[in-house]
Amino acid sequence: MATKPGILTEWPWASLGNFKYLVLAPFVGHSIYSFFISKEESQRDFSYIFIFLYIVMRMVHHQMWISLSRYRSAKGDNRILDRSIEFDQVDRETNWDDQIIFNGVAFYIAYLKFSETHHLPLWRIDGIIITALLHTGPVEFLYYWIHRALHHHFLYSRYHSHHHSSIVTEPHTAVIHPFAEIVTYYTLFFIPLVTTVLTGTASIASVVAYAIYLDFMNLMGHCNFELIPKWMFSIFPPLKYLIYTPSFHSLHHTQFGSNYSLFMPMYDYLYSTVDKSSDTLYEKSLERKAELPDVVHLTHLTTPESIYHLRLGFASLASKPHTSKWYFWLISPVTLWSFFITWIYGHTFVVERNLFSNLKLQTWAIPKYSIQYFMQWQRDSINNLIEEAIMEADQKGVKEKQVNNNGELYIRRHPKLKVKVVDGSSLAVAVVLNSIPKGTSRVVLRGRLSKVAYSIALTLCQGGTQVMIDGEEYKRLKALLNPEVASNLVPSKSYASKVSTIPPPLHIYIPNKNKEYFLIKSIWLVGDELSEDEQLKAPKGTLFIPFSQFPPRKVRKDCFYFNTPAMNIPKHLENVDSCENWLPRRVMSAWRIAGILHALEGWNEHECGNKMFDIQKVWKASLQHGFSPLTTPSAIEAEA
Repeated sequence: MATKPGILTEWPWASLGNFKYLVLAPFVGHSIYSFFISKEESQRDFSYIFIFLYIVMRMVHHQMWISLSRYRSAKGDNRILDRSIEFDQVDRETNWDDQIIFNGVAFYIAYLKFSETHHLPLWRIDGIIITALLHTGPVEFLYYWIHRALHHHFLYSRYHSHHHSSIVTEPHTAVIHPFAEIVTYYTLFFIPLVTTVLTGTASIASVVAYAIYLDFMNLMGHCNFELIPKWMFSIFPPLKYLIYTPSFHSLHHTQFGSNYSLFMPMYDYLYSTVDKSSDTLYEKSLERKAELPDVVHLTHLTTPESIYHLRLGFASLASKPHTSKWYFWLISPVTLWSFFITWIYGHTFVVERNLFSNLKLQTWAIPKYSIQYFMQWQRDSINNLIEEAIMEADQKGVKEKQVNNNGELYIRRHPKLKVKVVDGSSLAVAVVLNSIPKGTSRVVLRGRLSKVAYSIALTLCQGGTQVMIDGEEYKRLKALLNPEVASNLVPSKSYASKVSTIPPPLHIYIPNKNKEYFLIKSIWLVGDELSEDEQLKAPKGTLFIPFSQFPPRKVRKDCFYFNTPAMNIPKHLENVDSCENWLPRRVMSAWRIAGILHALEGWNEHECGNKMFDIQKVWKASLQHGFSPLTTPSAIEAEA
């Protein structure tokens, strides 16, 4: 919101929330009915049905720019501004599609009210010329002075300050304005369209070309990376007065009192409001190389729908924990298409960058889904991608490379690696151990066991806590323990369904959102492949604590589930505007944090294969650097 919101700040359909698209439903329904049902084929007007296609085209165009900008900004090459984007900006800019809805409604009403808009020809050159001239003259000129007026403290505090709340711009920042301001801008943009319609020179080509031009220039100007090559201005020097650059407009968001033009800087030059550093910033941004990170976190896609939750996907979804949405079925063809694209694409890509003090962090994604990691015929492909990523990081001088699962294979292949490979197991163990309530006398260990699970079991047994485990895993673990400690390893056949694992005096109560309390009497440490049948065997009041990177499906309402091993991140970890998979905001998985600690502490050894660090040492280091336990009473209450 603006600092002092004025009249007509809110959008008319703000109260509808995610159902705001229903505003368009009557128009879309009527156009489909008129085009396909009510009229003869010779009478059908493509102009009417095209409005819907135009709305979809604009949505796709915006999303393409958002994804491209976030990708280029994460890489760092040609980046203009280095400041951080946080969740408050993402939340403020989630309504970027409101102006598309408004545009669609305006077009539909214009079509229904004015017969001149019916049966427009596909192409007319005179209409295109008139549109170009009217934009260069009245539209640009009037916008310049309206924009300057909006920077007067009265209008700025009531309207335009909302737009300038975003110092570091993203493409959709371009359309984040109060309703009254958008109406003003669209009134200007309709000047060429209305003129050509009234003079009979309008065509579908002139309308579409002008709409694409407006969106392209607006989104480009806010993308925070420089992309217009210098040779364009060298070949045709007057072009600098006819087209702005992203760096030119970026200065308007940092200096404010300059660079007011819409897309053509000629009025800034004419009225001497060009920022003196415009040319310098442009050249500096063009010359900027891709950023060399200190720590790289290597991750991968989970479900097919997770492509939308990536930071390069839908910004509003990425800023929230990963959950399935009912409307995903509407875009299932896109989901399927993206699945095959990532299947074919053969290289990791940068999805996020962060800053921890002076430590530069990047997240690289492997274009593979979780299910592919369980396919034997996909293993060579995945291992090759991971190996290529490690070698690329080594060549770039990265200090730490965080990988999932066993990274020992790549160390054996490349014994002279300078980059340290970290799988984060030690911190994951520490987080799980510190999530178990004090006084717990017995835990049940279920699901597919891993290096982390074995370490947890051994540590608990050594500390005097009984660990109940089934089958071959019981024999394997018992062989690793001395006879005295092995007595704390208990074979489980009935899951001790009626046995409390927390002594009655130490029973813990966890509040839910309704301030009702769960009585926690049993602790289950669970990994992947924990079936629903196994969960149903747990006694009422069981606390499930995952030790794997994937949470179990919640099938019990009378039990309580912790998050996967993770910690709250400190305030000085910057540029965090997306959630890590299903974790809450500003919460990071233990595996990812481990690589950061490795670099901060300067530990000069790998952590992969069977290698484990001192668990207490890693835990203390995480607390000293500002990370905090996720399972505090307040966090538990919020989660419940």
